[in-house]
Amino acid sequence: MAVVSQLATTPVKGLRIQRREAIELGPGGARENRCFYLVDERSRMVNGKQIGTLAAVVASYDGARAELALTFPDGRTVRGPVVLGGEIETRFFSRSYRAQLVQGEFAAALSEHAGRALRLVRAGSEEGGADRGRAGAVSLIGSASVARLAQLAGVGVDSRRFRMLVEVDGLSAHGEDEWVGRDLRVGDALVRINGHVGRCLVTGQDPESGVSDLATLDLLRSYRAGLATSEPLACGIYGEVIEPGAVRLGDWVTPVL
Repeated sequence: MAVVSQLATTPVKGLRIQRREAIELGPGGARENRCFYLVDERSRMVNGKQIGTLAAVVASYDGARAELALTFPDGRTVRGPVVLGGEIETRFFSRSYRAQLVQGEFAAALSEHAGRALRLVRAGSEEGGADRGRAGAVSLIGSASVARLAQLAGVGVDSRRFRMLVEVDGLSAHGEDEWVGRDLRVGDALVRINGHVGRCLVTGQDPESGVSDLATLDLLRSYRAGLATSEPLACGIYGEVIEPGAVRLGDWVTPVL
């Protein structure tokens, strides 16, 4: 039987993801996960693919108080209420999303850290910050898949470099591939798995520093190239929330017959 072994989120897309003991899944994914993201001067979404060192910044968000905190590698923390400004049209990969600018010191501090002008925005309530929208609001990877990659690399591999929401024990390496097209009961939630997650250069970055230190794509290419997956060089799967519910460490993950 498969069980939830790790959960990980970040309130600001691109910043360091952090381990969680429980999450609440809704139509947009985990509550307060990637509810903010960064855009450049042309309002295009920016993440670790463009600026790896964003992973060195730790964000925390208290939704009840609408208070955000950003802690930088030098120990400095910028904290305050989230005050929303005007609405702007942003470019999120190939899609256009409406988002609201976040006022205050956050954008200036992140721009200083990144060495380029950035703006912080609050994702629209319906879109969230998931790469594939609601159809991909939940991402899942098997711990055996990470272990397989580590075996090939000859070094330990922190699963956070894949930036997945749910990690599962109890499967064979890439056994989660077999769940594509099926419904899963994940804790109290029901999730429909829609496809495989194709990997990008971000997976080659250390999840705490953002420094490229592992040829992840070459490793995946050595044994995963040419497979009949919905996206190339897949490692993990994604899906949408059919029935909201809580997910906790140790919860069962069970296909629905």
